[in-house]
Amino acid sequence: MKPLLRPTASKRKAFFIISDFILSLATFFLAYNLRFNFSIPEVFWHSFWPAFGILVSLKILFFLLLKNYQIVWRFFGLFDVKNLLKAQILAYLFFTIILFIFREEFNPFPRSVIIIDFFLSLIFLGGLRISKRFMSEKDRHENVKPTLIIGVNSKTGTIIQSALKGEVDYYPVAILSLNKDETTTNAYINNVRIYTMETLESLVKEKEITSVIITEKLDTSTLKTLVDRVNKIGLTEIKQVKLLGDKDEKLEDLSIGDLLARHPKDLDKEVIENFVKGKKVLITGAGGSIGSEISLQCTLFGASSLTLVDHGEYNLYQIGEQIPEANLKLLNITNKLLLEDIFEKEKPDIVIHAAAYKHVPVCEENQESAVYNNVLGSKIVIDMSIQYGVKKVVIISTDKAVRPTNVMGATKRVTELYAQNVQSEKTEIVAVRFGNVLGSSGSVIPKFKQQIEKGGPVTVTDPEITRYFMLIPEACQLVLQTAAIAKGGDLFILDMGEPIKIVDLAKQMIRLYGKEGEIDIVFTGLRKGEKLYEELLLDESDKKTKYSSIFIAKPTLYDITQLNHDINVLLDAKNKVGALQKIVPEFTREDLV
Repeated sequence: MKPLLRPTASKRKAFFIISDFILSLATFFLAYNLRFNFSIPEVFWHSFWPAFGILVSLKILFFLLLKNYQIVWRFFGLFDVKNLLKAQILAYLFFTIILFIFREEFNPFPRSVIIIDFFLSLIFLGGLRISKRFMSEKDRHENVKPTLIIGVNSKTGTIIQSALKGEVDYYPVAILSLNKDETTTNAYINNVRIYTMETLESLVKEKEITSVIITEKLDTSTLKTLVDRVNKIGLTEIKQVKLLGDKDEKLEDLSIGDLLARHPKDLDKEVIENFVKGKKVLITGAGGSIGSEISLQCTLFGASSLTLVDHGEYNLYQIGEQIPEANLKLLNITNKLLLEDIFEKEKPDIVIHAAAYKHVPVCEENQESAVYNNVLGSKIVIDMSIQYGVKKVVIISTDKAVRPTNVMGATKRVTELYAQNVQSEKTEIVAVRFGNVLGSSGSVIPKFKQQIEKGGPVTVTDPEITRYFMLIPEACQLVLQTAAIAKGGDLFILDMGEPIKIVDLAKQMIRLYGKEGEIDIVFTGLRKGEKLYEELLLDESDKKTKYSSIFIAKPTLYDITQLNHDINVLLDAKNKVGALQKIVPEFTREDLV
């Protein structure tokens, strides 16, 4: 756009002043004609121009004083209509007073013209201001997708206003109420009618709706039921309004995490804060999915200092950018000398050990590294914590440690056994076992997302394979809550809800992308060491805690002298699988030799 044509505040003000002058002249002339049936006597022309000059000057003056010329044209709304009316009333009131004071000078003057012109002026000048918004909304209605809003609350009106102003790419044509409140049914919000849920299917066909905005905060089960119902109708684009802060709201894509997340009802943030606040915390694997979130949570709950350990430079850099005050330590946990130097210098109160190799197929192909990192590295972290009198050590474990069928799971089970049986002096050592977290590195969700965006196919190992899932922030908060109530030697299990079929997860993600019928699902077969079903509990003897989301597993006794000997044998063994099976008898697999 050329600079001369580019809109500015001063150009907008000049445009409206000139337009108001011309329109006011037109309405004043029309008012005279209406008063005299379009045959104005010559004698009344004497007062026409002086009266018009005073009236138009008063209008422009009050429009300036009430900032009528500062509005953005396309955002002209109800408040601006009120302001325009106020300015008109003041202008015509002062005009009437002037006419009364100087009535001799304006004689004869048809007083009824004042009333006629007031309404004409309001219609013409108001019409000019609302025309741009009317045209822009008309254009938007023709070019954007008809949208259904589900939920009646304060956010509903905000979303409609945002849509009308062009701030979101949706045009609301109907609202559905999730409850049967008779006071809202068949009512209107910003001229958009409210319907009941029973009309969902008929509304979609009648209004040709292609997208949905959900403004209610729903529990996962209700949200999933609602989305499944919407999907059956054939809608391809679903959005959800999410509260990002006390004042900040925006539309976000409905994610698979929203549909699968299990939100624990017994998160006790006060307990977590009392555990973390004012403590010096050291976190291994701090750049990973779990480690980075725990680092952020520890910052949130007031840790006095954070020492973040990771062997990946980029991962450590990323978490360091989010927590500038943290001490970043780049090393592998198997480097005993460097790790000891950190413990000596930082003297942490709490150690959270999240560092591990976790990808099952990679660990199968690199058994030496998996054992060395997961077993020896964990042992070094635990021993160092005991040596330097750390008050509490939290070991992050996995559901794959239960009756393991792969090297990764078996190494994590060895770590659990060591944490339970080591002579820990005054150090309390606890392990926390849970399943998959949504969106973590190496999980199926980022993989499926990438495959869908490339046009497919989506690959699933087996049609019957299932996994447990939990949101990363909530899993990490439960880990900290567990650590707060734990005693030394305990193995805790987080309740992950019901397991989910991976093929159902793939289908749901394909639907969310609007690609149902376009992308195929291909089954590739179970990978080496992979289970069909993951388990969290070893037996029924696990004890409940005061929190329904946290259980204590029955301890497994293992003579520590023997365990140390067996770990040394494992580290030296060429046959890692066989050596692991000696420590973890329940470790079974077809290729065991």
